[in-house]
Amino acid sequence: MEKKIPVIGAVIFIIVLIVALVMLYQPNSAPREVLLTDVDNGNEIEVKKGQSLVISLDSNPTTGYTWELVEQPDGQILQQVGEELEFKPESDRIGAGGTQTIRFDVVGVGQTALKIVYHRPWETDVAPERIYYIHVLAR
Repeated sequence: MEKKIPVIGAVIFIIVLIVALVMLYQPNSAPREVLLTDVDNGNEIEVKKGQSLVISLDSNPTTGYTWELVEQPDGQILQQVGEELEFKPESDRIGAGGTQTIRFDVVGVGQTALKIVYHRPWETDVAPERIYYIHVLAR
């Protein structure tokens, strides 16, 4: 009788360990951030409520060009984090290009679109250098 108790305890321990490992190593089906770049332009993007949508685009503001959000998404679905697109230079050199990033929190479900243009804001009669447009499907 004495040997059965340690065996049962060992079996229970192994089962608990296996369950814990399976739960620990299950792949996360929804990453916290969904990162989009130039290659996603024109696509439909699927996100989930609670995620963040981060768009990072090549830019060089020293030339006068900057990305600007011109078509606001539905605020019941996406809410912009911060007011401006943040710029991160690729190096410390004067005039270096880099990336501009805009962030949104997915706060609801539904469909919306957003449009960002790369232009010189003071050139009002000139077409944008580039247009970035995505359709967002939030679940």
